[in-house]
Amino acid sequence: MVALGAAFASGSALAQSAAQTYPNRPLRFIVPYAAGGNGDIVARILAQRLTGQIGQQIVIDNRGGAGGNIGAELAARAAPDGYSIMLGTNTHVINMSLFPKLGYDIQRDFAPVSRTTSAPMVLIIHPSLPAKSIRELIALAKAHPNKLNYATGGSGSSAHVITELFRSMAGVQLTHVAYKGVAQGTTDLIAGQIQMQFNSPATALAHMQAGRVRALGISTAARSSAAPGLPTIAESGLPGFDASIWQGVFVPARTPADMIARLNREFVAVLNAADIKEQLRVQGLDSLPSTPEQFGAFVREEIAKWAKVIKISGAKAE
Repeated sequence: MVALGAAFASGSALAQSAAQTYPNRPLRFIVPYAAGGNGDIVARILAQRLTGQIGQQIVIDNRGGAGGNIGAELAARAAPDGYSIMLGTNTHVINMSLFPKLGYDIQRDFAPVSRTTSAPMVLIIHPSLPAKSIRELIALAKAHPNKLNYATGGSGSSAHVITELFRSMAGVQLTHVAYKGVAQGTTDLIAGQIQMQFNSPATALAHMQAGRVRALGISTAARSSAAPGLPTIAESGLPGFDASIWQGVFVPARTPADMIARLNREFVAVLNAADIKEQLRVQGLDSLPSTPEQFGAFVREEIAKWAKVIKISGAKAE
């Protein structure tokens, strides 16, 4: 018993010592997307500031492929020692219902640290359509079932499920046209072959200012700093509509709580810095730090919401 007590005390002392000195070596920041993409840009903005803040290098590890699943599977198998973190997105929540078999579970295999950013999608239409508002677009779609085509970057993509949420809430019938990439769909929208599309603020607003498309509203519940003059879809004809392209930090499940708390404090401090907020705003992103508990609750809500939409839409993984 004495030996057992001594061993327990020794183990506790080691754990306490590790927590007090954490982090004492570089951290790996797994980004499940290719370099140069939106997720990679956000990770690098945060990592650069965090490196100086904690005095340890944050190494970006891009592991793109399979809709974010390759990187997520790698992160799920990483040691829960606080030295492997992952940038998770709304795609990982959607994939929970989209793929019949996944090598990870975003709830079971990960612990939330903090939400980081959120960005709206902008609903744009061809200028030839008579609709000048969300309310008028819904009326037009109801009067002409399946006559309005919408473009996406593929079945199960964020734009696809967001449009399906719009369709189901509005009670309209639309025709889905899946492209190999978002840009191809935008080109056809500008040409008048497609009538509507959810696109990023940067792309949508650039084409709107050039008179190529008409922007009707943004997808998030609150207006975005990227386009403060553009009304939300919820306030302009479809109450309750809320969909975003979000990102957040996760660690492998069973990572010690004190390490999660430390990471949360550091990321929240970075995300609340005025210059970091501005860097993100330029990318069309709003800084949205949270507690681990708030982020975990948000993820659970997102899983339930998109599972319903995917079931209704019949979307399949490509």
